[in-house]
Amino acid sequence: MRRPSSLARLAVLAIVSVPLAACVGGEEFHRGYVTDERAVNQVTKGMSADKVLETLGTPSTVSTVGNRKWYYISQISRRPVQFMREQVIDQRVTAVYFDKNLRVERVALYGLQDGKVFDFISRSTPTGGEDQSFLGQIFKGTTTLNPFGA
Repeated sequence: MRRPSSLARLAVLAIVSVPLAACVGGEEFHRGYVTDERAVNQVTKGMSADKVLETLGTPSTVSTVGNRKWYYISQISRRPVQFMREQVIDQRVTAVYFDKNLRVERVALYGLQDGKVFDFISRSTPTGGEDQSFLGQIFKGTTTLNPFGA
């Protein structure tokens, strides 16, 4: 029986490792507003909203009441291996607060450590209640006896 040469082993190893390397390479995703520290530093107290638009551009989102808070949101997430879930590694929110005359009151910078990351796409908010089955809810509503748990 003939043993494969080291060159043949190397060729097989190369053929097998190329597709595997494509899955393990990992990816980094940058989403949202790209923070420019120089531009943010140019926003000063008393600056008009129009000037802020010129300096920072269109905000990612604006407060729904009064249009007096503008948020510039950026997020970096990483997926170490193809087909795995992404994990947020950095999130920055630049908030510009305006007074009633739409002049800058203050600028605040928030990072990942300042808040909890939540999924913008799922359109659902976790509640403090517990998940119960349909029958469990019926029994809980009609009697104090609940054979299905809490």
